[in-house]
Amino acid sequence: MRSDLISTLPLVLNPASPAPIPAQLTAQIRDLLATGILSPADPLPSTRALAKRLGVSRGSVVTAYDQLAAEGYLSSTHGSGTIINPNLHQLKPLETENTHRQSPPPTPPLLNLDPGIPDTATLADSAWRAAWRTACAQPPRELPDAGLAELRNEIAEHLRRMRGLVCDPQRIIVTAGAREGLSLLLRTFKNSSTVGVESPGYPSLRRIPEALGHHIHDLPTDSDGLIATNLPTNLDALLVTPSHQYPYGGSLSAARRTALVNWAETSDTLLIEDDFDSELRYVGMPLPPLTALAPDRTVLLGTFSSVITPQIACGYLLLPPALAAELAQLRGILGQPVGAITQAALSTYLASGALRRRTQRLRRVYRRRRSIVQERLGALPGAQLRPIDGGLHAVLITATPAEVIVDKLAMRGLQVTALSDYWGGAGAENGIVFGFGSHDDDTLDWVLAEIADAISGI
Repeated sequence: MRSDLISTLPLVLNPASPAPIPAQLTAQIRDLLATGILSPADPLPSTRALAKRLGVSRGSVVTAYDQLAAEGYLSSTHGSGTIINPNLHQLKPLETENTHRQSPPPTPPLLNLDPGIPDTATLADSAWRAAWRTACAQPPRELPDAGLAELRNEIAEHLRRMRGLVCDPQRIIVTAGAREGLSLLLRTFKNSSTVGVESPGYPSLRRIPEALGHHIHDLPTDSDGLIATNLPTNLDALLVTPSHQYPYGGSLSAARRTALVNWAETSDTLLIEDDFDSELRYVGMPLPPLTALAPDRTVLLGTFSSVITPQIACGYLLLPPALAAELAQLRGILGQPVGAITQAALSTYLASGALRRRTQRLRRVYRRRRSIVQERLGALPGAQLRPIDGGLHAVLITATPAEVIVDKLAMRGLQVTALSDYWGGAGAENGIVFGFGSHDDDTLDWVLAEIADAISGI
């Protein structure tokens, strides 16, 4: 038996105890099993090694092991050493003084229909594996605070090709995703700043300003995104999703974008552009980012979550020149959260063109699944499917309280979100939000049938 696999037993013998040493050993090993420190199939030290470590005779340890084996706790094979019986839990439940009350059976996990989760079934192709092999074989020697230069160059190239935005890589800082990027940016703000947020809006981002001690100001939206008239003039920053408003999916018109930029200039407000799902558009041509209209007034908050996977935990900030140096200095203090190997692998993957090809393929897949959603739920009695112009989720307005539908679907094994969770105050519409991108067509068919049946049967 490999010595590095043998469990180290936290056994302490009490010489003053009236109990003999074998009895002390058996009692303590039973306790280790009952508390989960030892598990079935764990290898144990040999009787000789354990006796030497405890300073007792080998015979005492042999007696203890024999007793535990007779009770079914241990199993031994000649030449393979002694292990905890692999079938122990099938033979007898383990109890301690604190486990007399039976725990309820574990609840099976719900099928995750969270918005924004991409299809990763074909992610690990030859290009993906090659990028990680290369990164692991030759890990970078040094990781700059702002991120690897090659990755920042590739992000700039990605923005040029995918978003029609030409930018200096020196203005880019690598982040661990949208939330981490926003947190980094807000740490440069003065205490108790006021940040405007869309209502409804992306919950994970809208909670961050308050968590860092800032105030939020809810701003109304409609089917075309943020309403860019009558905006307050006392905001330090405004978090906006002009390309794909969350969760309704509207895109700011050119007129609204111009009005928003003019307002930001007049009120001296920093625009934080969440470029959420901008690469996944099904209707019309995407408009250029706000950053292209006001590069000195806008921070672009980017992530690879929707086009690769949230588990890559990598994104970027594209900053105005005046902010880039300040953020790089702060990053140097806080440290770069994305490891060098991850950055090198992502850089190689982007440079190979694999992400562009993958995005083009998945657009066709997502467009087909969008059509399936529209066919199944577009004329559902008692519900109204909002237009799906882009992204990986759908919004279904319902007459029945959303909480009732969410609970009913949970009983059927499906996890959907109430639309009210995206609002910052009163006025929330009744409805549910669910993702349709991460599961195959057959699973999606079943999901949509369950949703339709749950709503129709209420």
